[in-house]
Amino acid sequence: MSTKTNSLSKLALQKFKKNFWGVFSFYFIIFVGVISVFAYVFAPDNSKHANQMHVSIHSKAPGFSINMLMLPSQIKTKQGFLDKIFFGKINTVTEIPISEYNINGNRINYTEYASDGLKGIEKSYINKDKSIDTEALITTKTFYLGTDKYGRDLLSRILVGARISFFIGFVAVFISLLIGVFMGSVAGYFGGKIDAVIMWFINVTWSIPTLLLVIAITLALGKGFWQVFIAVGLTMWVEVARVVRGQIISAKQMQYVTAARALGFNNFRIITKHILPNIMAPVIVICAANFAAAILIESGLSFLGIGAQPPMASWGAMIKDHYNYIILGKPYLAIIPGLCIMFLVMAFMLIGNALRDALDVKN
Repeated sequence: MSTKTNSLSKLALQKFKKNFWGVFSFYFIIFVGVISVFAYVFAPDNSKHANQMHVSIHSKAPGFSINMLMLPSQIKTKQGFLDKIFFGKINTVTEIPISEYNINGNRINYTEYASDGLKGIEKSYINKDKSIDTEALITTKTFYLGTDKYGRDLLSRILVGARISFFIGFVAVFISLLIGVFMGSVAGYFGGKIDAVIMWFINVTWSIPTLLLVIAITLALGKGFWQVFIAVGLTMWVEVARVVRGQIISAKQMQYVTAARALGFNNFRIITKHILPNIMAPVIVICAANFAAAILIESGLSFLGIGAQPPMASWGAMIKDHYNYIILGKPYLAIIPGLCIMFLVMAFMLIGNALRDALDVKN
């Protein structure tokens, strides 16, 4: 049995490798996953939530560069290395966009940047810290994808925002698997009144629009990062439960289940050790589709303002903040996060189709 299982697994893997779009989507998802985990390593603005605002340089085009005066702060912060990598740097430095400057000893005379051709306020700063080179306080920053309406680096917000869209899929699918497999297994294996009660609950849940149910759960649990993850997961278990139930109804009539009962194995072992491993192929395909659905639901919630809350970066929230710029001559502010959502969802759908073809024993 073990040799047969291994050979079937190898056959499925060979079929999957022959699917170009499936393999491409797999590597794309791995790439996005790495970006999500190490977003603050790759982001030009590695401050917490990539939330460095410069209102004077809002809505600038991709490739925009400007001199930035970095004023050190007397506030001392202690932050671990891993904390910086995974949660962003606690930035106490004040950044001031400047259009002109000159350095005279330890004094910097500068003109603050003002958009629309206006002249900014002229100011001066005296560097009293002899350990810091005065010239090092001025640096040139390039915003490769431009800035959003608050003057934040759009590229950094995109990279950090990938974390929410990517990880909500994992959390939501994990929750839906736990509930769906349990409910579907109990309903399909035992049948009778237990099946009737569970199916009634499934049908009631199924009849409520997904987005409406997520909004209700979110409002009950409160707005926040983990609340959205849990709310999305609690609405996606129904399809998993229906598929598992149907597969178990068919599988429990098989000879290997009858043999397991004859050997005196208890119901829990029969379900977990004998039936579930043989019916997981369609469940895996559903999980890939649920990944895509979870990303879309979270984006919709963020667009409505009840998803991840500011200043946390989210692709859906970025579209919400900038959708009106589509008719104001800067559509890329909304189109870029929209394309990110589209490509990630498409990758999960394509890998789902590839897994379906690879796990189909009839082909």
